[in-house]
Amino acid sequence: MADAPSSNAPTFNFKQAITQMVQRNASDLLLKVGRPATIRVNGELAALNTAPLKPEELKSLAEQIMTPRQVKEFAEHKEADFAIGVPGVGRFRTNVYQQRGTVAFAFRSIPYEVKQIKELNLPPVLEEIALKPRGLVLVTGVTGSGKSTALSAMVNHINLNRRVNIITIEDPIEFLHRDNLANISQREVGNDTLSFNAALRHVLRQAPDVILIGEVRDLETLDTALKAADTGHLVFSTLHTTDATQTITRVISFFPPHQHDEVRHLLSTALSAVVSLRLVPRKDGRGRIPASEILINTAAVQDNIRDLSKQLNIPDLIAEGSVQYGMQSFDQALLAWYQAGVISYESAIFYATNPSEFALKVSGVDSQGSKLGGTAPAGIELTP
Repeated sequence: MADAPSSNAPTFNFKQAITQMVQRNASDLLLKVGRPATIRVNGELAALNTAPLKPEELKSLAEQIMTPRQVKEFAEHKEADFAIGVPGVGRFRTNVYQQRGTVAFAFRSIPYEVKQIKELNLPPVLEEIALKPRGLVLVTGVTGSGKSTALSAMVNHINLNRRVNIITIEDPIEFLHRDNLANISQREVGNDTLSFNAALRHVLRQAPDVILIGEVRDLETLDTALKAADTGHLVFSTLHTTDATQTITRVISFFPPHQHDEVRHLLSTALSAVVSLRLVPRKDGRGRIPASEILINTAAVQDNIRDLSKQLNIPDLIAEGSVQYGMQSFDQALLAWYQAGVISYESAIFYATNPSEFALKVSGVDSQGSKLGGTAPAGIELTP
């Protein structure tokens, strides 16, 4: 797909590299001048057997896969986000950026088929969350923790079970949804709307029952999402936060201090749930498994968010609501996967929120003679 090879070295073959990425079940393909094409498999980087990339090869690739609008955006901002389809290979979320004066790429693989919540080994309570009539659902985690995949599974669950109008605002569109029971309109920033904020200013006039906002990036987006949720819509979005407590703190901190009291009241009524994700390597080396922290906005959680005189006490509220409401902490999820024999003790400790407390819990389980490698978390079947 690039220029003809020179006499010195073979020209970089993009389609061959992206095909290897898919064949090796990698999540990312990274291209940077001076280093071979690199893929990420189960969270670990591995170089492909290619020559170090040259500036002209990546510049040529950019010209081939970008539209004139994207080329203009890249020239102005030195980075651009979009999605591409490679015939016979797959669909990929793409970020092109500049580093040390040269072009670089990060490609993220997007499955053609949207998976169901159960197939992803996510807690079954996500099915209940997806079918709630209203409220704000925030899916959080670090980059590459499966936020978009979990969101697509919840939208798919709605699509299979409710006759509603779903509007998504994404940058770029990743998973493609086909109408089933629901009517789904997917809008891509740049192609279908000028910006997140422009789309959100008009979204309530498009008769939505469910709104998906790809990411909360600024105060205006968050404010619109909260008000839409508070007025009877089901709103989904993502935040780059590590757990439920940090998510609530971050939402409040978006607003100036003099509005914190008002925001806490609004959040306490508008919030439906927080789903935080961490991907943990499986012990058998066959991919990764999601550990999920789930916070449901119960009456007790509402009181805690609203009361300015109290510190947030989300971990205890999650523990108290685990049986009745299906809430769970990261450490509960990790313990369940460890007991099921799916993840190693070392991985569980590494990803635990409180490693020392987790170690004590494991010791307690062992001292009581519980069998490790038993069952998976309730309602979850392990995928082979």
